[in-house]
Amino acid sequence: MNSMDDDISSSENDEPPGTGFTQPSLPGILLSTAFPSKDPFRRHATKKMRAAPRRSVYTGVISFTVKTDPHKRACRANSNAFVSGERALHFRREHFPGISDREWNDWRWQLANRIRDLAGLERILCLSDEERRAISEHTGSLPVAFTPYYASLLDRTDPLQPLRRTVVKSGGENLVLQEEEADPLNEDGDSPVPGLVHRYPDRVLLLTTGFCSVYCRYCTRSRLVGNHGTETGYNMKHWEDAAAYIEQHREIRDVVLSGGDPLTLPDGRIEWLLERLRRISHVEIIRIGTKIPAVLPQRITPALVRTLRRYHPLWMSLHFTHPEELTPETALACGRLADAGIPLGSQTVLLKGVNDSVETMTRLNQGLLKIRVRPYYLYQCDPVQGSSHFRTTVEKGLEIIAGLRGHTSGYAVPHYVIDAPGGGGKIPLLPNYMENRDGANLVLKNYKGNLYRYPDPVSPAQAKHPSGDARGEAL
Repeated sequence: MNSMDDDISSSENDEPPGTGFTQPSLPGILLSTAFPSKDPFRRHATKKMRAAPRRSVYTGVISFTVKTDPHKRACRANSNAFVSGERALHFRREHFPGISDREWNDWRWQLANRIRDLAGLERILCLSDEERRAISEHTGSLPVAFTPYYASLLDRTDPLQPLRRTVVKSGGENLVLQEEEADPLNEDGDSPVPGLVHRYPDRVLLLTTGFCSVYCRYCTRSRLVGNHGTETGYNMKHWEDAAAYIEQHREIRDVVLSGGDPLTLPDGRIEWLLERLRRISHVEIIRIGTKIPAVLPQRITPALVRTLRRYHPLWMSLHFTHPEELTPETALACGRLADAGIPLGSQTVLLKGVNDSVETMTRLNQGLLKIRVRPYYLYQCDPVQGSSHFRTTVEKGLEIIAGLRGHTSGYAVPHYVIDAPGGGGKIPLLPNYMENRDGANLVLKNYKGNLYRYPDPVSPAQAKHPSGDARGEAL
C-alpha cells in the first residue's frame, strides 16, 4: 500500500480544492531539467536526488500527552510521519468522526473543508450575537475562512479567546476611522507591474496569489485577498511580467514571495517561480512569506521540502501570533524546513487583547526558538480599514520590548517596527536606554533601570557644532 507521502509526492501538481485555479503547462519543472546545466553543484544535487530510493513512511497519527513540550513531541516522531496534538485529536473525534488519518493530514483535504460560512461556524463555535451579525453582513474581500486544523485551536464558547479574535469577524471591523486606509502602505503606488512592489532599492515583493488558507482579520492586504477577483487574479503572465522587470533591474538582489500565501500553491507552481527567479543571475536571495506552518502545517510535506531545498539560498518569514499556535504539528513542520537548511524568522503583529503583554510575547518568542524559528519582527498593527480594535499604542510596543530585553535571550527579542503609512518603509523603534551626556561620558540605563557611564569623548567638531538632543542621537 502506498504511504500518504507517496500519494502526495506523486500528485503535488494537483490544484488545491476550492481555489479556482486552472493548472497550466509548467516548463522547466522536471527534476532532470530544473537546474541550468552549467552549474555543477546543482547537477550533482539533481543526480543524487534521482538516485535516492523512495522509502515507505508511517501513515498513522502519533498522539502525545499534553505534559511534553511541542518541540520534544515532534522530535520523537519519525521525520516522515505526521503528528497530531491532543487538541486536534479531540476536535476531530467530535466534529469529523468519519475522517481518516490520511484525509485529515492531507493539506488539500484541509483546504477543501475550510470553515467559511455561518452554518459551518455555528457547527463548531457558539457565536456571540455580534459575531453572527458581522459574519452575516459581510461582503467583498477578506471573508471568514480557516482550516479544520486551525479550528481545533479555537475556544468554542469564548469570543475573546486570542486566536478566535484573529480569525472570526466581529463588529469592530465595521468601524472605519478617518486615518485608516484600504492600502495604508501605498503598495499599489510602488507597483511598477501588477503584483510586484518595488519600494526598497535592492529588493522587491512579488504577490503570487490572493488566496490564504486562513484569513487574518487585521490583514494589511484585506483589499486584495479572499474574493473571486483576486484569489485567481495572479497568474503565470503576472509572474512572467514580474520576472522580466526583475531581469531588467540589476540592482534587485532579494525577492520576497508573498500574497496571499505562496505555500497554498501546488508544488509545481512554487517550483516554476523558484526556478524562474534562480535563472536571474543578480537575484541572490529568495524569501517566502507564509503563515502555513501555523495554520496548515500538513502542507509542509517531504515532497514540498525536497522542492524548496533545491533553490538555496532560500529564507522563510513565518507569521506567528500567539503561543497557542505552537503545537506538535507546527513543531514538526518547522523542523522539516529547518532540517532542509532554510533559515526561519517570525513576523508577529502586535494586537490588542491577543498578544499585547510581556508574558504572552515571552512565551511566544521562547517557544519559537525551541522549534528553531528566530523572532525577527514585531509589527505595530497597520492602520488598515476596520482595524482600530486591534491596534495598541506605540508605548505598549516599547513596553513589551523593554520587558524582553535583558530578561530573556537576545535571540528572543524581535525588532519592533512601524511600517510607515504612505510607503515610507519599516522604521525601527527602541526603548530609550540613553539617559543623557555627562561631559565625556554617556549615561546609559540597563534593563534593571541601573545607570552606567560609558566613556565617549566629544570630538572638537561635535563640541563646536553640537547636534542637539542626545536622546535623538541614540535612536
